[in-house]
Amino acid sequence: MITPERAMQVIRGRFGKHPGHRALHAKGVICAGTFTATPAARELTRAPHMQGEPVPAIVRFSNGGGDPGVPDYAPDVRGLAVSFELPDGSRTDIVAQTAPHFPFRTPDEFIEFIPLSRPSPATALRLPLYLARHPHVARTLPANLKALAPPASFAARPYYAIHAFKWIAADGSGRWVRYTWRPHDPQPNLSRAEAKRRGRDYLFEELAQRLERGPVRFDLEVQIAGAGDDPHDPAASWPADRERVVAGTLEIASAAEGHDGMVFDPTRVCEGIELSDDPVMRFRPRAYSLSHEARSA
Repeated sequence: MITPERAMQVIRGRFGKHPGHRALHAKGVICAGTFTATPAARELTRAPHMQGEPVPAIVRFSNGGGDPGVPDYAPDVRGLAVSFELPDGSRTDIVAQTAPHFPFRTPDEFIEFIPLSRPSPATALRLPLYLARHPHVARTLPANLKALAPPASFAARPYYAIHAFKWIAADGSGRWVRYTWRPHDPQPNLSRAEAKRRGRDYLFEELAQRLERGPVRFDLEVQIAGAGDDPHDPAASWPADRERVVAGTLEIASAAEGHDGMVFDPTRVCEGIELSDDPVMRFRPRAYSLSHEARSA
């Protein structure tokens, strides 16, 4: 398996070195808000932020690439990372993106694809070979390519968490779930021409203007695994008809200062939530640590 150190080299080879910025999702903005769980969430998990009392949340919207200078109208996935402050002062995180399917089963598949995301004559030759070796990646391309279109707003798109987690209820029973953030104000994507007309930083400017008018809201929807659904493979598709429950609402009130160095780590879980054996998720903490060390140096 590829090492986190080598992964950082490949990512920086693709996007360049940008001191003070994350290796991926380099261009972002931090916001503050609250999360309030529903009674349905409390029935599924004893996690402290899912018991119905509002909890503070730090939120980061971002573009997916590793170059902070790329304009917002460039094709890209967008990210929504949320860190919940628990009553004991600890934190737990959800990391999500606008691509509806994560196509990579292992860190090696993901890192091998990173250089192929740069359009070039060499990529045009190498990408078909990669897809032939990894047909499960090719099957996700139609839906994921649509997710690269410029959104009207960070607040207007759903965000899909990659990994599955086991929610442990008060009686000790467990169910595997996947997360989706559903916007209260969904809007169609923009054309490339319209997005370009709005400017290089239009997503961040629009979000600031939107927050001046009032809070931005997302519902946290959990999809509950059924028989045969694999929680340990991040590329596995679960049937669309699986039970879905609204677990709570995230209300984002304002931009926030002083949190630029935060690490949002999906393996940071709490009582009532357990990790799977997903190899991509298990790879993340060390890679995040290296990225944080580099931007803090």
